[in-house]
Amino acid sequence: MADPGPSSGGASQRSPNRLDVDVIRRAVLWDRTDVKDATLSLAALAAFEAATTDARFPCDVTLVLTDDSEVRQLNRTWRDVDAPTNVLSFPSGEPVGEMQGEPRPLGDVVLAGETVLKEAGLKGVSVPDHVSHLVVHGVLHLLGHDHEQDADAERMEALETKILAGLGIADPYAEARAAAEVSP
Repeated sequence: MADPGPSSGGASQRSPNRLDVDVIRRAVLWDRTDVKDATLSLAALAAFEAATTDARFPCDVTLVLTDDSEVRQLNRTWRDVDAPTNVLSFPSGEPVGEMQGEPRPLGDVVLAGETVLKEAGLKGVSVPDHVSHLVVHGVLHLLGHDHEQDADAERMEALETKILAGLGIADPYAEARAAAEVSP
């Protein structure tokens, strides 16, 4: 990401020798939601544990809760898309687990507040559940998962669904799958 860097405003949750999660709230609208830093950390850790085969080395991830304006700017700068999106992932480029000692940065997951809140309302799901899904999705991207090809998308969606089930969150793809089965 352009310049989020660590912030003293973030909260950190540590799983022993596994994953540090820093949450940075850059937009006031997030303070008016019932999204707790602990919920975000739990979602990030669940994705990390499900998708990491060798988690002997400590890692860290930064979750940035911002607004549509900042995400639109990031999307324009890094993806040539002049619109906000719900979540962007910025891998650090550092190989996970290569060096021992200090946590290895996985990267940043950035969420656009207005878009995320609107989507949760349209989907009829709670904001914390939707945000947890997006954090899981973003962390999986940081760990190398992709959905560009159909087979990769199916694998990633299945992994997301499994992780979310472990968090007590309903399958966010169930309705789309059911509709696809019905259509010719």
